[in-house]
Amino acid sequence: MNPDNPIYAIATWIIPLVIAITFHEAAHGLVAYAFGDPTAKNARRLTLNPIRHVDPIGTLVLPMTLAIAGAPVFGWAKPVPVRPDLLRNPRWHGILVTAAGPGMNFLLAILATALFAIALQAAPEGPRGTGLLFLLVNLHNFVMVNLFLGVFNLLPIPPLDGGHVVSGLLPPALGKRFARIGRFGFALLLFLLVALPILAPSVDVIGRLVEPPVRAIANALFDLFVGR
Repeated sequence: MNPDNPIYAIATWIIPLVIAITFHEAAHGLVAYAFGDPTAKNARRLTLNPIRHVDPIGTLVLPMTLAIAGAPVFGWAKPVPVRPDLLRNPRWHGILVTAAGPGMNFLLAILATALFAIALQAAPEGPRGTGLLFLLVNLHNFVMVNLFLGVFNLLPIPPLDGGHVVSGLLPPALGKRFARIGRFGFALLLFLLVALPILAPSVDVIGRLVEPPVRAIANALFDLFVGR
């Protein structure tokens, strides 16, 4: 397949994104189950079957559109149901359940960088578009997608994971008030990520808050494993 073909670009971004989101959501459910909440298990969400986690718009349509446009690729899945009241320690275990998703993304990024280095060592010189090149591109994009999801989800904005972590760390009364922002979370994210850059191009949340740490971590990982 021609790497310049839009279908190639979609495939090498959608495959990593679907896997990354699937592991992210499953991690939430697995940690919740470990701490006493069987809600995700009962909903059959403790699985790596992406069909159980895929949101048609957030996991497929939006990422494909972004990939074709050459924009940063991100998306979301159906949230894993969690009942904090069933956790043995609702406050602190709730924080760990929330952090499990981004934590899984950072772990996957490390493992994918190591696999990228191994595959790169085995790469024979050959024409572009080979199966090995497809694998390398997918692994590279898998690293970047996981780092992006990990950093992006840690932004302290409900309903992102970072917002839930902040509300859990704050004193209970203040945390509940902060969590109420989540009611407007989706609209707030659309404003910050879509409307604000159009209205004020110098105010770029992704470019200023997410991309710099993603690039820094990616450079560190590739320097460590690949030695570039």
